[in-house]
Amino acid sequence: MATKKKSSIGVYIVLGVVVVSLLGFGSTNLSLSNNTLASVGDKEITTQEFGLELDQARQSLSAQYQTPISMAQMQASGIPQDVLSGMLNRRIMENAAADLGISAGDDAVRESVQANPLFQSRLTGQFDRDTYRNVVSQMGTREARYEDKVRDEVAGTLLQLGLVTGIEPATNFAEVRAEYLATRRDITWASLDESILTEPVAAPTDEELAAYHEAHAADFTRPETKVITVASLLPSDIAESLDFDDETLRALYDQRFDVYNTEERRLVERLPFADQAAAEEAKAAIDAGETTFDAIVTERGLTLDDIDLGDVSKRDLSNAGDAVFAAETGEVVGPIDTLVGPALFRMNAVLAADSVPFEEAREELRNEQALTQARRQIAEQAELITDELAGGVALQDLPDSTDITVSTVEWTAEDTDGMAAYPEFREAAANGEIGDYPEVIALEDGGLFAMEITEVREPEVIPLDEARAEVEAAWMADATRNAIVEKGRELTGELANGASFEELGLSPQQDDNVTRRTFIDRTPQGFVQEVFATNIGEAFAVPYADGAVIARVDEEKAPEQGNADTEALMTTEAERAANGLAEDIFLITLRELEAKTEVDINDAAVSAVLTQFQ
Repeated sequence: MATKKKSSIGVYIVLGVVVVSLLGFGSTNLSLSNNTLASVGDKEITTQEFGLELDQARQSLSAQYQTPISMAQMQASGIPQDVLSGMLNRRIMENAAADLGISAGDDAVRESVQANPLFQSRLTGQFDRDTYRNVVSQMGTREARYEDKVRDEVAGTLLQLGLVTGIEPATNFAEVRAEYLATRRDITWASLDESILTEPVAAPTDEELAAYHEAHAADFTRPETKVITVASLLPSDIAESLDFDDETLRALYDQRFDVYNTEERRLVERLPFADQAAAEEAKAAIDAGETTFDAIVTERGLTLDDIDLGDVSKRDLSNAGDAVFAAETGEVVGPIDTLVGPALFRMNAVLAADSVPFEEAREELRNEQALTQARRQIAEQAELITDELAGGVALQDLPDSTDITVSTVEWTAEDTDGMAAYPEFREAAANGEIGDYPEVIALEDGGLFAMEITEVREPEVIPLDEARAEVEAAWMADATRNAIVEKGRELTGELANGASFEELGLSPQQDDNVTRRTFIDRTPQGFVQEVFATNIGEAFAVPYADGAVIARVDEEKAPEQGNADTEALMTTEAERAANGLAEDIFLITLRELEAKTEVDINDAAVSAVLTQFQ
């Protein structure tokens, strides 16, 4: 049964855009009918239309985040509601357009249909009549009905455009706004630290510590802690007990001989030319200092990545090897005939030959071989461990029949050491609950583990006696910073009365032409706003990190006239103001139309569409 809803539609503004609501058709296997999901005045939304737009939204999000997006994720983010709100708002505009007698002509409908990528031939990129007929048929509708829908959409868009086209803010608005943003101030400022204090901050009393502990309880609260019994079998644990004779390791060394013994190499770039004359001309110009190797690369429309050969041996360079290996770093040699024509070579770095004897490589080879053997042993025991757990053997008893190790871990979401270094363990611990079956879980390094959560401790404030050192350190840090800020505020009066930063023992920094959009490194958030809130000649001090920043506003200057940035700012502000007015007018009109339009939404139909995506 339809549920009547009025004045509960979310805002979904579409300005100046013709919406083709079925753009995502064919991307999923939706078995939806064309039953009415919502009626808006004389217009309707079918279940299939909603399903197709919802699928388009899912595809768009999946492409944006480069990972498949589930319907559960979309629902958690409110995407289905946004999609439906957008469709309802468009129907409101279409319904109003019909009431006002606004209609799109055949030419406008034809242009919209032919511009739809769904109906274009993949071979020609042009509108294809057969493709149009087939796709509309797959949509479960007829051409005439589809074209009526497009006509409604175009008419609704025409109404939107009629509401917002030509809207401009007051003529001087952009100038006033640009002047506000581009006004410049010169400032002098300095950082303050503990050295500015004449005496250190006194240690806190017990009463002060207790009050601070109570006021900042969240800073001294243990997070939720899970007590977990963990049965683990890790390659590193098994590998420690394994050893191999020299014959085995030397055979492995011989297999990796090229890894441990590398010949001398060079980092080289190669720039080929069409013919010998062009190559010789380029080399002569480089030698004469008339141009550079980089400049010729750029003139050829190439980048250094295009000509980079990487690190190469003399053999790799063939007949260019001798010349390149004899070159100094940065030297250009050639032209030399190559498979790609005459070329110039630039030698960028020498990579010396390297040889690691077996004796030095032995421990590395042993560790590698041990880890490989350990992973093999773990794989052989994995099925046994799984069978033991399935047969009711407790985690604590697994060491009786396997090489597994059992330990107890107190885990919080902040932990990343020990077993918590494994993302597989952190995920299992975060999602696990008391009573869960201890499933065997594989680790990326070839290990495995199973776990049981035996206790969950709720977050609790650490008692002052236990956290006293941390509380005292935090109190001292805050008290010291407050003292620095207070001292800075005392100095602002002296700066305003003509004292220099140097006279006050400060190391000043000068920043000229600061605007409200300027970012100044090593200053706190809101610093620039404070610069413009302070009178010329006056100073201010604000907290920052472990100390403070003190600044004096020295001079204010009008925006630089004729400056390209200022002109661009005026244009941007005029456009932003016009767009803001247009959006406000559209919203007001939409709300008025919404209040006068009967909107019925079939919640059961909405749920049915969402179920199709599960």
